[in-house]
Amino acid sequence: MGAVTDDEVIRKRLLIDGDGAGDDRKINVFLKSYIKWCNSPTSAEEGFTQHQRMLGILTQCENSMGKTLMVYDMNLREMENYEKIYTNIEENITSAHEKIAECKKEIQRAKRIRKNRQEYDALAKVIQQHPDRHETLKQLEALDKELQQLSHIKENVDAKLELRKKQFHVLLSTIQELQQTLENDEKSENDDNSQESLMDSSE
Repeated sequence: MGAVTDDEVIRKRLLIDGDGAGDDRKINVFLKSYIKWCNSPTSAEEGFTQHQRMLGILTQCENSMGKTLMVYDMNLREMENYEKIYTNIEENITSAHEKIAECKKEIQRAKRIRKNRQEYDALAKVIQQHPDRHETLKQLEALDKELQQLSHIKENVDAKLELRKKQFHVLLSTIQELQQTLENDEKSENDDNSQESLMDSSE
């Protein structure tokens, strides 16, 4: 026979004790009443009254057990939902790390582009100091076009990097809000259970 897990112990305890209102005590009272009813000679009217009272106790225990099972099943569904949410969060975090790594590569590329542009600017200044020639002009035109293309590429890289930063910020904010929501749900559920226990005890 395998070891009994904590969940199984709690579930059996709930099945016996209902929602914590002392159903185990009610069952003990019922058993004592039943034994007394079986062994004590009573009139038909007293026997009927005692029988109805025992049926009432059983009904209360059955109702409590049904309610406990519903709460237990609901908690299981909530746990499954939270597991899906956590899995989604982990996937988003992994995706965010990948995007950050991609942004770092784009930054390195932008730095290389900037360095090349500085070298091209320096070369253009050197060329401009030489006598004006047709071939030199053609090279300068080609160099200007390349500089424009590199500048456009750098602008695109900067825009993508800024967008990734904003997306990552939104993702982190969403994760924090979700964690806060989960904590509030857990606190609210504990408060509700405490209130139900107090109400059942007062009854």
